[in-house]
Amino acid sequence: MDLRRLTSFVAVAEEGHFGRAAARLFLSPAAVTAHVKQLERELGVTLLDRTPVRPTAAGERLLRHARVLIDTANAAAAELADAPSDDLPLRVGIMGHGSAELTPASLQAFRRARPESRLAMTTLDFTEGVSALLERRVDAAFVRPAPIDERIAVDVLTTEQRIVVVPSAWQVADAPGVRLRDVLELPYFSLPDRTPRSFTDYLYFASARGGEQPRRSRDHALTPQDVLINAALGRGAGSALLSFTRYYSWPGTTFVPVTDAPWEHSVLATRADDRRPDVLLLRNIATKLARELGPRLRLSPPSDASTQHGAVPTDAP
Repeated sequence: MDLRRLTSFVAVAEEGHFGRAAARLFLSPAAVTAHVKQLERELGVTLLDRTPVRPTAAGERLLRHARVLIDTANAAAAELADAPSDDLPLRVGIMGHGSAELTPASLQAFRRARPESRLAMTTLDFTEGVSALLERRVDAAFVRPAPIDERIAVDVLTTEQRIVVVPSAWQVADAPGVRLRDVLELPYFSLPDRTPRSFTDYLYFASARGGEQPRRSRDHALTPQDVLINAALGRGAGSALLSFTRYYSWPGTTFVPVTDAPWEHSVLATRADDRRPDVLLLRNIATKLARELGPRLRLSPPSDASTQHGAVPTDAP
């Protein structure tokens, strides 16, 4: 019996609503619906009445067992999380170029400080800044922007100017810099429904839209490479942090600073309740390097730009 299907079933039964269950699990409503239907087919019974949404008699029976199974699986994962570091690697997720130069610097410093510990790297796409941590696929993640979830601890590493990534043939590409009003109507790449709201708000400059939805191209993007390839083909625009320009150079694309956009963060995210020594050490190393190297690498704002962005507190010990 697939634990993901059971988890979706329990969430729907407890929330009484497929949409709220999907939001709770950071999945799309379609994925949660599919999980429940697959579980019903597997067991050969109807588990949920749909109008209103509530467990059937068979669903009530399964619900008791499903909660026990999920609690047991979570307890096993928590016990393994406390295993010595020589048994389990520190799994680090990196979205795109992570926190720019601070990402490799932090990982190299961690290796020097803890040579007996193993590091395992995972590439994350735009949808995984929250789910990879909560599903325990990674233990730490260099992502942007800061996830908004009480289960996740956030250490701000960079605070950078915003840019747009556009096809070089577009008129906006000729400008040395643009203002928000010049880029809000660009057709931005679409993101899957499972993408965290914090990332879609960041990508589409939601704070400047007054509730209006962005124009979206028909093309989806899950990685920086997707953005660059499709921009080079003239299919749409993306947005990023200034350090993006140092890591990617594609013919047919142009990076244009958005001069009046609020500066945005990249962060090291971890589970808030994860107090393992390796996790705490990586957090301390990364935040120390951010303070020391950030100003020199243009990864923190100059003093006269300090009011352009909102601070996100760091709670690393």
